[in-house]
Amino acid sequence: MKRNKILSFLAVAALSMAIFITACKKNIPDVRLSLADDMQFTVKQYQPILGRNTVFTNNFNIGSSSIPLNFKIVNMRRFTGEPAPELTDFFPVQVWKSAYDGTEKSLAEIEAKRTIENHQLFEIRQQSGQFVMWAKANSSFVKAQPDSGYVFDVEVSNSGGRKYFKDFKLRPFKERPYEPSLNEANGQTTFVGQTAFFSNIRGERTGRFLSSSQGDVILLFNKKNNTGNSLTFKFVDTLFNPINPDKFNATQWPTLLHGFDMVKDNEKVTYKVAYPIPLANYPTKYTDGSGQYAISPFKYERQGFGNVKETGQVNLVYSIYEKGDWEIIIWFRTERPKFNND
Repeated sequence: MKRNKILSFLAVAALSMAIFITACKKNIPDVRLSLADDMQFTVKQYQPILGRNTVFTNNFNIGSSSIPLNFKIVNMRRFTGEPAPELTDFFPVQVWKSAYDGTEKSLAEIEAKRTIENHQLFEIRQQSGQFVMWAKANSSFVKAQPDSGYVFDVEVSNSGGRKYFKDFKLRPFKERPYEPSLNEANGQTTFVGQTAFFSNIRGERTGRFLSSSQGDVILLFNKKNNTGNSLTFKFVDTLFNPINPDKFNATQWPTLLHGFDMVKDNEKVTYKVAYPIPLANYPTKYTDGSGQYAISPFKYERQGFGNVKETGQVNLVYSIYEKGDWEIIIWFRTERPKFNND
């Protein structure tokens, strides 16, 4: 009898506890994330250059919304309203599976850090709202300026709901295979070459210091094919006769760029390289502070008048975005540098 009373008491207690817990749960509010009206995109028109990876950052203000937020491009269409399968279909693109840092010792080591994934050529990163245009996109099938391009909307959501931002513009520029080089609007060259950055170089004929304002030193970019992995530097005089690279006797050839298997003869110097150059927007000893441009300094020393040491220098500041066997020619257009001592 006593046992039955104890069991009855426990049963009643358990039922009371269940009712209490249920009541408490009903009183707990349903926690949902905030989706605030003050969140906004700060940029509504995007103009990437085709043929290179471009990431648009700092383009969204979350306001008082709760994170995480989810972002999605919807209703991508051509400016005319037609579907845009070139931007909604998926294509194989090259991505980094581990970080590039500029310390890689071979092409094989670099390529081991990259892989192929399928992506839409223009996409939004799901958690950050950053837009990405992949280098696979080119003007052979993606509309570029002066065409009006594309229009799209963006859906932003969390557990608090979803909100739509309408009528973004995407107006890409045509490819510019290298920098500094081409006219933004049409991708065509506007000059026979690009003025180089150089200093303290005397002309052999006149003895004057060569000047960038007079176009005394010009850069020319040539690509021989679309499949190679090399970069060659050549120096030429006014008549395009080769100048021996060894004349640039203070150049640090092994660290001139992130290249390998250097071959130097009396007309040129060639490296095996991975493209693009630079490989990523990450600063290394081979780039400027932003990581956007490679810097290759060529130097030479000579004894000037009064036994004063003069150091002449040509600084190449450049980017190359297309794979191939490339050649950069440094053309001393008006007169040959003076390398010999006074």
